[in-house]
Amino acid sequence: MYDELTPSDIKKMKEEIEYRKLVVRPKALEDVKEARAHGDLSENFEYHAAKKVKNQNESRIRYLERMIRTARVISEDSAEDEVGINNTVTVKFIDDASVETYKIVTTVRGNSLENLISNESPLGKALLGKKEGDVVHVQVGAASGYDVEVLKIVNTADDGTDRIRSF
Repeated sequence: MYDELTPSDIKKMKEEIEYRKLVVRPKALEDVKEARAHGDLSENFEYHAAKKVKNQNESRIRYLERMIRTARVISEDSAEDEVGINNTVTVKFIDDASVETYKIVTTVRGNSLENLISNESPLGKALLGKKEGDVVHVQVGAASGYDVEVLKIVNTADDGTDRIRSF
C-alpha cells in the first residue's frame, strides 16, 4: 500500500533527511568513535548507547527515503468552499451538539492530540469534499457511526507548524 503524501510533506521529509545526514549522522559517528576509545566494548554502556542512537538515525533515514520513493503524490488544492487537505474545518457532532475544530492532513502528519486528523481516518474521509452546512455520516465500524455538521471551512496555507511524525 502506498502512502498518500502532498508535495509539502515530501519537502519536509527531504529536509529531515538532509538534517539527519548532515547534522545527526556526523555527531552520532563521533559519539561512537569517542565511546569506543574508552576501552572494553563488552561492558561499555556509552558505546552501546551511541551505537543505538546511530542505528536509529540510519533507520529513520531509510524509512523516510522509502516513504518518498513509494508515495502516491496527492494535491493539496481544493475548491474554496470544500474541505480538502490542509484545510481547517469546524464541525458540530449532532449527538451531543459539541463543536470541534480539526485540520485535515495526510497520515504522516496526523496527530489527534493536536486536532490534526488524517485524510484516511473515518472522519477525514467523510469530510473531504464537503461544504459548509453539509451533514455527514461518519461510519466507524460495520454497525456504528455518527453524524457531524460542517460549520466552517478555513483554507489554510501549509505553514509548516505541524511536523512529520517521528517513529
